[in-house]
Amino acid sequence: MYRALWIAIFSAVLIWSGIQPADRLTWLLEVLPAIIGAAVLAYTWNSFRLTTLVYALTLVHCVILIVGGHYTYAEVPLFDWIRDWTGGTRNNYDKLGHFAQGFVPALIAREIIVRKKIIPAAGWQFFFIVCFCLAFSAFYELIEWWVALASGQGAEAFLGTQGYIWDTQSDMALALLGAIAALLSLSKWQDKQITNLHQIALSPRQHP
Repeated sequence: MYRALWIAIFSAVLIWSGIQPADRLTWLLEVLPAIIGAAVLAYTWNSFRLTTLVYALTLVHCVILIVGGHYTYAEVPLFDWIRDWTGGTRNNYDKLGHFAQGFVPALIAREIIVRKKIIPAAGWQFFFIVCFCLAFSAFYELIEWWVALASGQGAEAFLGTQGYIWDTQSDMALALLGAIAALLSLSKWQDKQITNLHQIALSPRQHP
């Protein structure tokens, strides 16, 4: 049931996003990670099914990317309103995206590590996952740099720096904060769902 709902929400938002986006190239660059992520989830559905928590958060992350693709990250209307209401100087929707870039991958990485028993000790799990998310964020910043070099001025909407000289550093800091926040707030909930998955997987063997 939730699989069909996931697909319906993702498809609806993607179709809406593709209708007259602010910039077609930026739209493609922003939604491509979401499409790739959805394809990976579909491919692994039978071989390595994740918890509903991770699927739900991944959908939220995809929606953030797709909405950013439609408007460009610097021009999402709600965050224009927040900027004006708070007296800010920039649209901070991109910061939400980078926080999610740490928050959601942290739980995906944790689920793989826990279920595959790659790192037994909880402390080392935490350390490795945070390092992985920070490295992933840094690599994404390199991708943005390469796109900027390849397309010149055309990458301005994709980068969304809005003249902020510490944009790259703050993006990585927010991804780091997101990863730590996810592990501290949702690890126990994730563990309960992992236990439920194991019980479901064992039940057919116990009750042929």
